[in-house]
Amino acid sequence: MYLAKVTCALVSTTKHASLNGCKLLVVARLDENHQPTGTAQVAVDCVGAGNGEIVIVTTGSSARMSNSKEHSVIDAAVVGIVDALVSNA
Repeated sequence: MYLAKVTCALVSTTKHASLNGCKLLVVARLDENHQPTGTAQVAVDCVGAGNGEIVIVTTGSSARMSNSKEHSVIDAAVVGIVDALVSNA
């Protein structure tokens, strides 16, 4: 899992059947200082995240299990919305 910032929503009229009805987001991975790294990825939104929010993204088989559809092609999924980032410094 990693932290990312939602940069925009993505609309795709033609996609794999397992993605029908799924909201797709473009997310930018964050570094340890909570700054975007420049690496963007498309993720399925499982929690109703919005543009500009910091989210928790999971990948691989964990992402595929986040969707109830069998044989899903999901490789990244937004599974949480961050309310606050607290430093222990």
